[in-house]
Amino acid sequence: MTKLELIDKIAKEAKIPRAAAERALNSFTASVTEVLKAGDKITLPSFGTFLVSNRSARKGRNPRTGEEIDIPAAKIPKFKVGKGLKDAVR
Repeated sequence: MTKLELIDKIAKEAKIPRAAAERALNSFTASVTEVLKAGDKITLPSFGTFLVSNRSARKGRNPRTGEEIDIPAAKIPKFKVGKGLKDAVR
């Protein structure tokens, strides 16, 4: 499903104009991004949790040369699926 298809589905199910559904979706994604950048997490009960995970520095290999390289530590956005969503998909 593409973003446009999701906007159409939200508009249809919520019985709101397509433009309002697009603004709501854009606001949601911007809010999630802002909260994760601040280092917080968002929990939507029975759906899941958006959070930031810290990946430690490690050694890796350049696949072309086989040379060992240092991979720096990084913050990685993650989504942990909630029980309600997991059960619904089964």
